[in-house]
Amino acid sequence: MKPFVGVGKAYLSVSQLIELIEKSANESSYYFWRLSHKVSGFQKQPPLETDFPMIEGQMFDRKSELRWKYKRQGVYDVLLLTIAGEHEDFTLVGDAWQTQERDAHLYSQTETRFPKEFYTADLDVKQRYFIDSKTATVHFVALTVGNKK
Repeated sequence: MKPFVGVGKAYLSVSQLIELIEKSANESSYYFWRLSHKVSGFQKQPPLETDFPMIEGQMFDRKSELRWKYKRQGVYDVLLLTIAGEHEDFTLVGDAWQTQERDAHLYSQTETRFPKEFYTADLDVKQRYFIDSKTATVHFVALTVGNKK
């Protein structure tokens, strides 16, 4: 599988973003988004139109992470980090990516700085580093789903 890093060809409205999320989702997708006053925690269901406006969010599965970030006046910029090859809705960023997968270490469920709903017991989170082959620089760290032991 070929690594691909791409940005959206245009800013997306909330309805366009929800449509892209629905189009990209699969049964192993997880979601996480940030509002000005709280975070969603890891969710199995995508954000609804009533969850907007939000500062930023992400959807991730075994192959991809889709990130969105509020820009201005109700529009969002999107970034796709994937090992599934090129995607027609995105403009390629860089052309020499390699990836490395690593375990991710979350805080313990007894950690008091996060709400109880923050954790998902059945989620095995990993990280995928997107590294520029020419400079050996890590530019992005994407969340991904591993196989629960």
